[in-house]
Amino acid sequence: MSHRYSFDTKSEGIAFAQAYDVNASYKDMCAVCDSIRYLKIDRALGVLDGIISKKRPILFKKFNKHMGARHELGGRKGAYPIRAAQEVRKVLINARSNAENKGFDADNIFIAYASANKTHIERRGPSKGGASWGRGMYGFSAAVHSDIEYAKVEIGVSEFENESLPRNARYLMKAKNPSETAGSKTKVKTSRPKPSAKPQPKAENKQQGALQESKEGKGGKENKTVKTDVSKKTVPEEKKEFKAEQDARNKVEKEKGQIAMPADKK
Repeated sequence: MSHRYSFDTKSEGIAFAQAYDVNASYKDMCAVCDSIRYLKIDRALGVLDGIISKKRPILFKKFNKHMGARHELGGRKGAYPIRAAQEVRKVLINARSNAENKGFDADNIFIAYASANKTHIERRGPSKGGASWGRGMYGFSAAVHSDIEYAKVEIGVSEFENESLPRNARYLMKAKNPSETAGSKTKVKTSRPKPSAKPQPKAENKQQGALQESKEGKGGKENKTVKTDVSKKTVPEEKKEFKAEQDARNKVEKEKGQIAMPADKK
């Protein structure tokens, strides 16, 4: 039975392999795929063999609740997903065989794509026996069920000189395998083109108080003068002027002895 791929299998220069309905944790398989993605096949097989022999833990970026930290990973959370590594190793060997059948160079094959996910879930309840009460028999059993989740894994391999690969994939291949890609003549653009400078709009002096530029002297230096509208005053200035006028009026009335008492104090 043939299954569909999550990738574009029509891409040139890429060989694929997959495995469906794998009885393994898809979360562990996701972490294993993250650890070997963009690596050369020989290095990826070494990583998987280290996981299986419990000599090399891998980093769990997610799905790491209640997981212990590993000193090999600098104190970050990791584990040894042996079963998931065994299944991914089988698919990786199949992908390498498919690539060699297509005529790829066996010493220049890199992992371009690697992903895992769950396919379907089956309900699994307690066994039907003498303890299965409620199914026409006597006995006692817990009314719980434990579902089983099947997973899938897909891997695509390619040569580094494949021009159909995305730019970020080739850049990560070169970053993770500096010694293997040192002799390659292909150039990978790592920097994006700088955006062109946008023309700045010209300033229009529509309001009063705008800057007026006037050139003075032989040097042509610009002297900026600011015009302000005197007629418009702010609220604090108006309050100060009103208070000053009131104080002057009270002083004159005090000298004449004609200061009127407020109405509420009479």
